[in-house]
Amino acid sequence: MVNVYIVDACRTPVGRYRGALSGARPDDLAATVISELLRRNPQVSADEIEDVWLGASNQAGEDNRNVARMSLLLAGLPLAIGGITINRLCASGLQAINSARAELLAGNGSVAIAGGVESMTRAPFVMPKPEAAFPREQRVFDTTIGWRLTNPRMPEEHTLSMGETAEVLAREFQIDRCEQDAFALRSHERAVAAQTARAFDDELVPVTVRNGKLEETVNADEGPRRDANLDALGKLPPVFAQDGTVTAGNSSPLNDGAAAVLLATDEAVQRLGLQPLARIVATAGAGVEPRRMGMGPVPAIRKALQRAGWSLGDLAVVELNEAFAAQSLAVLREMPVADDRVNPLGGAIALGHPIGCSGARITTTLVHQLKRMPNGARGAATMCVGVGQGVATLVERV
Repeated sequence: MVNVYIVDACRTPVGRYRGALSGARPDDLAATVISELLRRNPQVSADEIEDVWLGASNQAGEDNRNVARMSLLLAGLPLAIGGITINRLCASGLQAINSARAELLAGNGSVAIAGGVESMTRAPFVMPKPEAAFPREQRVFDTTIGWRLTNPRMPEEHTLSMGETAEVLAREFQIDRCEQDAFALRSHERAVAAQTARAFDDELVPVTVRNGKLEETVNADEGPRRDANLDALGKLPPVFAQDGTVTAGNSSPLNDGAAAVLLATDEAVQRLGLQPLARIVATAGAGVEPRRMGMGPVPAIRKALQRAGWSLGDLAVVELNEAFAAQSLAVLREMPVADDRVNPLGGAIALGHPIGCSGARITTTLVHQLKRMPNGARGAATMCVGVGQGVATLVERV
């Protein structure tokens, strides 16, 4: 049986919306992590790479026309290497890793790079072509996040905003505001502690960005707040419903960033003398009601665990993408995991959620945590996906 390993993984810092990475194009961010993987692993010639797979959720702006191909060219990879861009919304980066693994398992090559990228800051406005020759009105859509150009035949309950779906789960599972704010505070406290302990050093790649006339090197995530506290979180108004509980403080923010992993088969690992971080054991995707999209990780994890022959108790670390505190808490009600095993270094509420990048980001953070554990330590990366999906990836330290 062929195995596929994560040989290395790296990521840019995650920038705030209109923050330190706002001057960086998404294809340049992705090129940065692609180049870094090859720099760190000189045993791997670029000619060994079968394909570069990248997830990107927007693809309406500078990430158009196959950002994977654009990025690998900007990274200086040989012209003979192909690029494949995947869109599975929030799970685009994780799906890119899963799909690249599947390609290698099928015998199509022995080395690949996979990851994700998103610049939500640089997402453009778009407008449809007018149906009339001289339109009096023309709608413009912000592509940063959410629905646009929606099919009128789509049932209305399928087209709730992401925040509205979080409110659905908060009501269904009776998750109150205090519980959500406490979860958000935990995310910030853990992320700040991780930064203080330099726990992200091995995965971060500094990015030099020109913002106007100034050139700045960004080497840390911008999101974690040292001043976060329950009093401040409690004063924020609900965003998605007048009587709601989901706020900007207990939701993931808008962000920019890129992450990627270097994948190799058993044969390539032996031939090139590589020392992998982890083996990908199983992957899965699943669908749920769009209005309950936040529950997607539950069936996805269950399916992946069944394929691996594992149980929840086998997982030393679960990187659960924190789209919303309410959503994450609802998932953990259905999928109980010990608190200290879920996002030990903080999650997306603090670190950020650059949509197409996030699946690759949590995978990168996961495997670097596992490398500090004994051989055989097991972990999962999982996330909910807009329009009602979930994706999961199980890995084992080697």
